Amino acid sequence: MREQLFSVWGGSLAVRKDLVLTKDSVTIMVDAVIYYRVFNPTVSITKVENATHATQMLAQTTLRNMLGTKSLADILKDREEMSDQMEAVLYAASKNWGIKVERVELKDVKLPTTLQRAMAAEAEATRDARAKVIAAEGEMRASHALKEAANVMSESPSALQLRYMQTLTEIASEKNSTVIFPLPMDIISHFMKR
Repeated sequence: MREQLFSVWGGSLAVRKDLVLTKDSVTIMVDAVIYYRVFNPTVSITKVENATHATQMLAQTTLRNMLGTKSLADILKDREEMSDQMEAVLYAASKNWGIKVERVELKDVKLPTTLQRAMAAEAEATRDARAKVIAAEGEMRASHALKEAANVMSESPSALQLRYMQTLTEIASEKNSTVIFPLPMDIISHFMKR
């Protein structure tokens, strides 16, 4: 795990963690900012050698530990709750140094591009699978409807002939140049005998 530390900006620390492993084994990078103030300078100088550096180290460790106990979905969903929890932990640990952690913000959660591509591919596969299931359900409904229509038409031969004529009308309306009009063989055989 590689850590990068940023300098102090007048009462705030920027903490950037590279490649943190979450509870569900996802590698992420989180940018966080800790706002603090020194409320007792004497204690701050006597209790620790460098209060700012100690607060920064504590913030990085706390961030890593908290991220390690949460899944990626929890981190993305509950950033404000995590910020509040982290603020309470940091204040409890740093108040003895004369430092008051006033606010913690998890600014950005970045996923590696390979993970982004993998998640996009998974989402696309899920959408494709869902589309295939919907199409299959539509085909099943259509086949049931065709079966019912065939049953109705089998009861009345004239209904089948009317449907046949309707289909020929639809074909003719498409402005095709050739229309094939099949005739039953028993009709043709009657004309051939003469």
